[in-house]
Amino acid sequence: MSVKRFPCQQCGAQLSFEPGTVNLKCDYCGFANHIPQSEDEIEELDFHEYANKAMEEAVDDGQQTVKCSACAAEFTAPAKAVSDICAFCGSNVIIPVPPEARIHPKSLLPFKLKSKDAREAYKKWLQKLWLAPTTLKRFALSEGGLTGMYVPYWTYDSDTTSWYTGIRGEHYWETETYRDSSGNTQTRQVRKTRWYPASGVVWNSFDDLLVLGSHHIPPKHGRAMKNWDLDQLVPYSDEFLSGFRTQRYEIELESGFEEAKTMMVPQIHTSIRIDIGGDEQQITSVKTQYDNITFKHILLPIWLGSYRYRQKSYTFLVNGRTGEVAGDAPISWWKVAGLVLLAIVVVGLILFLASR
Repeated sequence: MSVKRFPCQQCGAQLSFEPGTVNLKCDYCGFANHIPQSEDEIEELDFHEYANKAMEEAVDDGQQTVKCSACAAEFTAPAKAVSDICAFCGSNVIIPVPPEARIHPKSLLPFKLKSKDAREAYKKWLQKLWLAPTTLKRFALSEGGLTGMYVPYWTYDSDTTSWYTGIRGEHYWETETYRDSSGNTQTRQVRKTRWYPASGVVWNSFDDLLVLGSHHIPPKHGRAMKNWDLDQLVPYSDEFLSGFRTQRYEIELESGFEEAKTMMVPQIHTSIRIDIGGDEQQITSVKTQYDNITFKHILLPIWLGSYRYRQKSYTFLVNGRTGEVAGDAPISWWKVAGLVLLAIVVVGLILFLASR
């Protein structure tokens, strides 16, 4: 399998993409090699057309052998990797994706934050975790290596038609008579609800529902990355991948849309409740039809870090565009115990003052 190499136009050395620019920067002579901008438009692709083409052929989950075009060395790379660094000469190489085997990404968001910026964003995030061990901040920053990774995502658009049945509740008030603690007769207003059957049809349109395409990125963290400026997507170009690792999608097109359907449910239910009206609503059944389904396969930039703290692994992600952080961190049980003790002291003091 061939690989792509990007030589410097001035000195011939290998190049890496410079985050925050549209250039490949030469680390040797400092020359900025401009990336030609594609004039192709970023388009939505028809979901059913691609699903029926059987483009998703089996891909070996083992190792693939690649040959570096710079030094001719052969080495293995993970089956799902599409970019890597030659272990023999250090060249940044791109492993082409066979178009007949996979759905090729058509667009991406280039990295805007450099490694040092991502590390600083993680440092600020750690400082907000005041229940984390004091020693963690220094340990995590020294132990946690950062890897720039282009992560696969799907975006889905769809129009929906939903037929529903349910019941509408309308409140009314009745006067109730009762005896108070002194035996006197009193009255009060009591709210009650009348229920009426309801049914109907609602329509919704969804645009760019974002679904993570990787099993190896922790799902709760990958899905938490929501602040993406998708309006800044650029047409795919191999040059943007140079110097970074890139993962192929592991969640197939159809499976991704099933997850997108679950993301549509809250908005559909909100539309149904508005359509039912009244003071309260209960939904008993919903049948939804999905039309005009389109998708994009995109790559989004994430700085991925991990470290071990007291025999346990922790992973964190930094949005390569905004510096948004999602991750895990240990908790200092000494700090938790101190917080509980402080709460007990405060409650005790309040009770003592109230009793005087």
